[in-house]
Amino acid sequence: MRLNATGRILHDPKGGSFRFDAGAVCLDFAHTGGEGRYAIFESLHEPADLAEWLAQPPLAVVMTATVTARELAAAKTLRQAIWDAAHARASGRPLPKEAVATINRAASAAPPVPELADDGITAGWAPPVRATQALSALARETIELLSGPFAGRIRECAGDNCPLVFVDTSRPGARRWCAMERCGNRHKLRALRARQALEP
Repeated sequence: MRLNATGRILHDPKGGSFRFDAGAVCLDFAHTGGEGRYAIFESLHEPADLAEWLAQPPLAVVMTATVTARELAAAKTLRQAIWDAAHARASGRPLPKEAVATINRAASAAPPVPELADDGITAGWAPPVRATQALSALARETIELLSGPFAGRIRECAGDNCPLVFVDTSRPGARRWCAMERCGNRHKLRALRARQALEP
């Protein structure tokens, strides 16, 4: 499993941004937008947005076939399934059957095929490279995460009203925040103010 995700910059519609590393590419993908109240965070508006996201490291799957509207819709369905499954695992609930079925269906497609370049040193993906293949890779990583040794380390941020989920890959397993610069600092500031309020 690709637990060396480099993370992404998340933007708040109310202003500001911060770096968030979910610990797995599939969870980074789960935070690209959403449904209902999370629709304001949507970043995959057009098929080209999906192609751009998939082409970024560490996944780095550059499409050679144009991403279709149908693939974008499938990506959003998979994204919601990953979100739902990760939150269920983080809270100790059974995984939603619909989410499991969606993840399994996406994983059943062939993933991208690695290919060694003519120089014998660099590698890429054998064409044609389609979004469906990249989504399969994300679904397969999700399966590995949910069934592997880090399944018990999927956490929801401890910040107030922060729904971000991540894999706690820290050695002691003590990560609490989506990012120290965001929810961690907010918590420290609230604790400081509470202590100051108690001082005579």
